[in-house]
Amino acid sequence: MRKTITRIMIPVVLACVFLAGCGTLAPNYTRSAPPVPVSWPEGPAYPATALPAASPVLSEMAWRDFFSDEKLKALIGLALENNRDLRVAALNIERARAQYRIQRAELFPSVGASGEGSVSRLSESLSPAGKGETIDQYGVGVGLSSYELDFFGRVRSLKGRALEEFFATEEARRSAQITLVSEVARGYLVLAADRERLALARQTLTSHQATHDLTRRRFDVGVASALEVRQAQTSVDSTRVDIARYTGLVAEDENALSFLAGTSLRAELLPDAPVNSVTLLDEIPAGVPSEVLQRRPDILAAEHRLKGANANIGAARAAFFPRIALTASAGFASDDLLDLFGSGTGTWAFAPRIDIPIFTAGSLRARLKTSKIDREISLARYEGAIQSAFREVADALAQRGTVNDQLTAQQSLVEAAADSYRLSEARFSKGIDSFLNVLDSQRSLYGAQQNLISIRLFRLNNLVTLYRVLGGGAV
Repeated sequence: MRKTITRIMIPVVLACVFLAGCGTLAPNYTRSAPPVPVSWPEGPAYPATALPAASPVLSEMAWRDFFSDEKLKALIGLALENNRDLRVAALNIERARAQYRIQRAELFPSVGASGEGSVSRLSESLSPAGKGETIDQYGVGVGLSSYELDFFGRVRSLKGRALEEFFATEEARRSAQITLVSEVARGYLVLAADRERLALARQTLTSHQATHDLTRRRFDVGVASALEVRQAQTSVDSTRVDIARYTGLVAEDENALSFLAGTSLRAELLPDAPVNSVTLLDEIPAGVPSEVLQRRPDILAAEHRLKGANANIGAARAAFFPRIALTASAGFASDDLLDLFGSGTGTWAFAPRIDIPIFTAGSLRARLKTSKIDREISLARYEGAIQSAFREVADALAQRGTVNDQLTAQQSLVEAAADSYRLSEARFSKGIDSFLNVLDSQRSLYGAQQNLISIRLFRLNNLVTLYRVLGGGAV
């Protein structure tokens, strides 16, 4: 029987030794072609997006170079230091690094030392000598326990999966940082715009109140009608509603910025000028899709998870093959503590173990199939992230290509509305036109001015969006 076992074990051990240098059983990873066009969309809505040879790549620029407004840069710096979501992302990296080290440690034997001692009393009925006795036992030793010989790459595949998860977590932190920077910039711009809207509403209220007072005096001397007085009052009241609404929005915007920054904000860090005075980098090189997609951290994270799923297939395949584990120890044992390291007290033990799957009711094949499906799911998510990123950039470029035309037209509309208001007011004062034309001109001018602020905000927000969707900038 012993000879039969020996004849079986020797070929198995030799085969395992031969296969030890074969790496893992994971399939070779090949990056698939991006499921998007090779160039950005073209047409009247899109600007020229070609990247000149000398243009800097956005991902190589520091965010401080992109956002040139000093107050905004100070706010972003506070957020990067204190934002709790970004802090969680950083801690997730440390956790993933620790998990990788745990998995990597299984490639090496775990060696430990131990010492023990015991004193026991043997009864007379159990003693071979027929009398009770005290037995002393002492021992020290070093050894390794259940060290798996990774001939088929199961442990290496699991280590590779943990490493890719660590890389994905690092990219997720970068993505969280880019999102945080863009959200702080967006919140700063919204606050500047709402403060400008509030100032405009207060200025308009002063004008409407003066018109109302004038109409009231004209009514008192019998020149204006009661209807005209009530019409003037509606303009005053509607503007007061806007003042109350924008006052609340400004407070909400400040709260949102404080939340993003993770701390209370000093008043000198908040915008105190119109939104179009906030300075950002106007020219952003869009590059070609393949370059953009390769530097976006969310896509890199999805690719690392795809690689991790690919490595997991290797671990599932290795489960079909024998697993060999070694347990060994060496040391000294004696019944006298003073003679523990004396002659003849040496001990050792060597216990190799092999586990060969014979019948598992299909569980191993099911695990392998599951790992392959997980890879396909990761591949679909990776390709979906690429397509989503392509659309985000294309949409932002379309907005960029048309926003300047909107801004020019709206500025012209404001000028025309202002002239119309002045002319209607002059004609009314001379009794040529009715007061209704004055009210209509007032409302048109006020609405045009509000829309101009919105378009200026939209233009700056588009630049922030381009910063984010093109992969952000370096720390």
